[in-house]
This record gives sequence, structure tokens and C-alpha cells, in this order.
Amino acid sequence: LEAIWKQLGIDAVIRQQASTRQLGFDVERALFALVANRACAPASKLYCHEQWLREDAHIEGTQDLKLHQLYRAMDFLEANKDAIEQAIFHRVADLLNLDVEVIFYDTTSLHFEIDEEDEGDKDGKVQGSQTAGKKTYAAARQRGHSKNGRGDAPQIVVGMAVTRDGFPVRHWVFPGNTVDVITVAKVKDDLRGWQLTRCLFVGDAGMVSQANLQTLSKGGGKYLLAMPMRRGDEITEEVLSRPGRYRTVAENLEVKEVIVGEGERRRRYAVCFNPLEARRQKSHREELLNELEAELANLSDLAKANHTKRVCALRTSPRYGRLLKETKRGLVIDRQAVTELERFDGKFVVHSNDDTLTAEDMALGYKQQQRVEEAWRTMKSGLKMRPVFHWAPHRIHAHIAITVLSLLLERTIEHACQDTWRNIRDDLKQIQLALLSSPNGRVWQVTEPSTDAANRLKALKIKPPKPILNLD
Repeated sequence: LEAIWKQLGIDAVIRQQASTRQLGFDVERALFALVANRACAPASKLYCHEQWLREDAHIEGTQDLKLHQLYRAMDFLEANKDAIEQAIFHRVADLLNLDVEVIFYDTTSLHFEIDEEDEGDKDGKVQGSQTAGKKTYAAARQRGHSKNGRGDAPQIVVGMAVTRDGFPVRHWVFPGNTVDVITVAKVKDDLRGWQLTRCLFVGDAGMVSQANLQTLSKGGGKYLLAMPMRRGDEITEEVLSRPGRYRTVAENLEVKEVIVGEGERRRRYAVCFNPLEARRQKSHREELLNELEAELANLSDLAKANHTKRVCALRTSPRYGRLLKETKRGLVIDRQAVTELERFDGKFVVHSNDDTLTAEDMALGYKQQQRVEEAWRTMKSGLKMRPVFHWAPHRIHAHIAITVLSLLLERTIEHACQDTWRNIRDDLKQIQLALLSSPNGRVWQVTEPSTDAANRLKALKIKPPKPILNLD
């Protein structure tokens, strides 16, 4: 991790930003310790200081760090995050020759184990600490639409842009009541000055609104977005109903192009069909209908007419509700709704204003949106971005920034080894540092790398560690 940290020049970027500050400790070492801890044994900052840095890991230059200095390093990172993030990205893009013509963007929610939302002033703002550069933050932990099924808990919304290879470009933190559709303008403005050559913005259906389409297309901007499919809109009435033959472009992916309108205002869509997913959705719906028929058969006519608790529970159920309707005879299965859902089986629609993209390019390009989903899974499961042990807004922002830096190191290592970070880490864990004590002194000796560990180091172009680290 430290070798890649230095190869990417992250240490130089941080030292340059800290050169005008007299912090009284090595902020670069403190930040690397936090990032490495997130990649190897993610836990609280207190655990990182008291257990991991003292007992489990040896990182040169961190032996004398105090706990409060780790927190001050987080404050420094948050205060200088924009400049650090931009400098790191351009270094990484040059060194790894990243393809930055396509930028994938998505958001996720991160909930907190608290009962009450953050309170702000009359403008909804809270004041950050002086060490965070006196920034003003929105009251972050708010209730909103949860993407992990915890709508009862206050949360924050985290947005991230990644390349087609899964390397993080930049991240954003929004209050928990922010909806996806209003984050696009902020993302577009922040990326405008990064000189990303011909940048194609790729997002999901949650980003679609007329205002966002206009924002993304300003200045010749190009976008590729999945379109929401709602009853009565242009997608369902004109695009999905348009006849045409599908072309197979990949395994379980068929595409046809649909153009609506004429001239400058024409709109290009690619209707994508996955036969395997269509069969899965059909089978799942049949199971739901069988369950519903059994549930309705157990309800008496009197219960249906009187709206008992069971009837109300079925009607409001996210699993069954859309397949039911109220009639004079009581609750019955809505066959028209079932027929309507069958139209969508295995289908999704993507739209782009880039005429250089074929329908096949549009479909395959959007399929790579899974890179962002992979990044979220890594950050939540592997890097354990949650639980968050911080309550101050600037510390929450810094915690997310540390996790993203750790993701960058992991992606770089995975890209070089063509394997998962978990497997690579398990192989390299076999290299241990042992302390040999005797009346004549102490020796810090490194164990000999196994064959697997040596191959990993070779793929990463890292020299094996010296056998003797220190001799007292």
C-alpha cells in the first residue's frame, strides 16, 4: 500500500499542500496510516491508534503519532480536499493512462445509528471547526430516501464519479434528504475545470429530469442516461411500443434503436432487452401471483369489504400492492397492471445526445455503470465505510475522503495484479515483521516472502522488503 501510495505521488501532493502549514507533526504519515488501516483492518480511529498502529502494523514514521493528530490530519484533508483530489486524479490519470472520456456517476445513502436529525440554523447550515478551514456545512444527517432499507434512520448521501476501469475520480457528500436528480448540476460544475477531454457523463434513471438534461448538454456536454419507465410517458407510449427488430450485441443483450421527433430536436433511444432477465422476472411475478391468490382465498368476503388490518397490509405492501386493486367485491388481483408489467420484462431504455454513439455503444456503455455499483460494494463491505463513528460534519466528510483514497489504492493494485484486493491482501499478509530479543540487543527481522507473495510484489513492481529492518 505504501509503495503504491508513493508511486501515485499521493505523498508528494499532501506534503505540497501541507508545506505552508506548521502543524507540528507529519500529516502525510498520519493520513497514510488512516488510509492503510481502512484497507487492511477497517475500524474506528481510536482502534487505529491504540491497537493497529501499536500492536498489529509497523508503518515507518507513525510510532510517535498521537490520537488527536490523526483527527487533525482528517481536518487538514477536509479543508484541502478539492485541491488534493484534483492533483491526485491528474497524477493517476497520467501514470496509469486512464480512459477519462467516460465518467460514471451514481449516489448511495449511508445511515447512522441515531434517533434525531442534525439541527442547523435558519438556513439549514452548521458551522465547521476552525481546523476544517471554517467551512460552512449543511446539516448533513437527515432522513430521506434510503437505498439500503433504513428509511427510519438519519443518513447522508454520497455521490461518486468513476472511470470505466473503476478508478474513483471525485466524490461528493450531500445531506441525507437530497434526491439524486438535484446533485447533477453540482457534479457538472465541479468537473468542468478538470479538463477531462471528451467527457461522456453516464448516470441512472434517478438523474433524469429536463433541467438535468439541459445542464449536462450545456457547452457541448454529452450524456448517456437510463430512462425511467412510467405509465403514460414518452418511453412507454412511443419508444417501447415502436416496432422493430432487436440485434444481438452481447450475451443476454439485444438492442434496437428508436428515434422520436425530427431535426435538431430528435431524441435517440436504445431499447435493451435481456432474455434471461425477462424469464427471471416472469417467473418471479408468477410466484407473487400464486402467493396473492392464496392470500385472497383465505380472506372472507366480509374481511375484504371491511378493510381489515390484513387487507390494508396487502394493499400497502411494496411486494403485493401494485398487483392489487379495490372493487365493489373487495380486493382482487389487477390483471391490467400485470399485463402492463409484462411489457417491461427484461427491458431498459437508454438515451444519449451523442450522435457518434451507435445503439450498441449506448447499451454497452450504460452496462458499465456497474463499475460504480462495484465501488459502492467495496466501500461498504470491504472498506466498511459504515458504521461511521463521527458526528461533526467535517469529520464525516473526511471519513468518506479517506475511504475513497483507500479505494483508489485498492483499484490500482487490483488493476496491476488482475485479481481481487482480498486475495492479494491474504497473500501479502504472510510477510510478517518479527522482533528477536536477546541480552545483546534486538533485531527486527522480516520473514521471507512466500512464492505467492513474491509474485504479487513482482506484478506490482515492488522490491521485496529487506530481511533486517532494524538492529539495536
